[in-house]
Amino acid sequence: MNAPPTARRLRREAWGFAVGSLLFFAGSMPFYAAWAGSVGTNATFFAGSVFFTLAAFIQLSLSGRRIPHREMSRPDRVDWWAAAIQFAGTLLFNLSTGAALAAAVTQPAEVGAGWKPDAWGSLAFLVASFLAIVATKDRGRLWDPDSRTWHGTLLNFVGSVAFGVSAVGAYVVPSTGDLANAAWANGGTAIGALCFFVAALLSRRTIPKA
Repeated sequence: MNAPPTARRLRREAWGFAVGSLLFFAGSMPFYAAWAGSVGTNATFFAGSVFFTLAAFIQLSLSGRRIPHREMSRPDRVDWWAAAIQFAGTLLFNLSTGAALAAAVTQPAEVGAGWKPDAWGSLAFLVASFLAIVATKDRGRLWDPDSRTWHGTLLNFVGSVAFGVSAVGAYVVPSTGDLANAAWANGGTAIGALCFFVAALLSRRTIPKA
């Protein structure tokens, strides 16, 4: 009996990561920040973080992953932890971008609000991306071999490194009250967002045609 025809379609969670990445990229652009103002720019970042969280939740709970158990294969176990830690990272980005938005509304002169959650969120993304690479090494044993691909995991890892650079640049120097490196903060966010966006667009799964 012949197998039913199939199609390659964008994964459900990819839409959220793609939209969130575009919003983070827009917020990191100086011309957009000048046009949108402090409140508008931080609202853009916050909206992007919400899309990231929705996508990460779908990836963790609705796309076939199961809570680790004794009979689970090592690649599936690592894959679950990668998704779980990434989801935690998106929640931390919710906190950091939300704090920055609140500061922009109530204290427009405040710089670097929410830096600690942002730094921890970037670290969570970096750890999750590394675990995803580990899971991809044996992707044939995953619950869904398409859930991790080399182009996606490598792009996400590069994006996570860039977000980490951004978090370092966004640190507020106590003696001056200025960002440690504004170019790192904006450039790292832009590069990371582009990597996440491309990875999302390249994320495909095989679906039987009707």
